Amino acid sequence: MSLLPSTDVTALNASLGSSAPPVVNQAAVPAVVRNGSAAAKQAYRQGLEFEQVLVKQLAQELASTVSTPSAGDSSGGSDGDAGDGSGGLLGSGSATSAYESMIPDALTSAIMSAGGTGLALQLARAIDPTAFASQATGGSKR
Repeated sequence: MSLLPSTDVTALNASLGSSAPPVVNQAAVPAVVRNGSAAAKQAYRQGLEFEQVLVKQLAQELASTVSTPSAGDSSGGSDGDAGDGSGGLLGSGSATSAYESMIPDALTSAIMSAGGTGLALQLARAIDPTAFASQATGGSKR
């Protein structure tokens, strides 16, 4: 279901390290890209790759805010429950810390496999406006 052929996936993985390209359900790919030129598909792939990096960074930041309770939290520090041992979203312990590190990757994977946030198409249009110019004016022929 990847947008990239297997040879491109291998080359991309080698260049990006361990980060795999986003696997997107083909039904979630915009029609303007599915039916578009090779340049439009390449620009969309680049947009998806950037979107995946952005979503992963946002997911990591989100996970960091819920996984570690702050000592100076003013919202509930006076209630006396600061020392109750709850270590964040999954609690505390050595087993849960392994799962906490998986949360950003799982969240990123779920968002991207569902089609992402929609940012990739906007980025693709900005990357290569000429690839999308014919689709934008195609419906307004007189």
